[in-house]
Amino acid sequence: QVQLVESGGGLVQPGGSLSLSCTASGNIFSANVMGWYRQLPGKERELVGTISGGSSTNYADSVKGRFAVSRDIGQNTVYLQMNSLKPEDTAVYYCYAVIQTRSWGSWSAYWGQGTQVAVSS
Repeated sequence: QVQLVESGGGLVQPGGSLSLSCTASGNIFSANVMGWYRQLPGKERELVGTISGGSSTNYADSVKGRFAVSRDIGQNTVYLQMNSLKPEDTAVYYCYAVIQTRSWGSWSAYWGQGTQVAVSS
């Protein structure tokens, strides 16, 4: 089975920076899309940013110019660099991937367990 393992969450001060990483492992033929979503307190899960292939990115308006998604295709790893963090960024951040496990198979979405990011003084 495929699993996504995240690391890098924690407490950071407003204006600070934090980096998250997520590595997919298991039976992976192709990870077509990887990225990040988040769930703010009392709100539904929302897009942060995704990357397709090696360079095509998509970001939520709320994080454009502050966050950056990148990936290492060979390692099935996706990163989230968060700069100029605001208290409103406090959320559980979830790694996301769309993966084929066989060349002839369909694709499926997978989620990490989530990691807490708290932005506070």
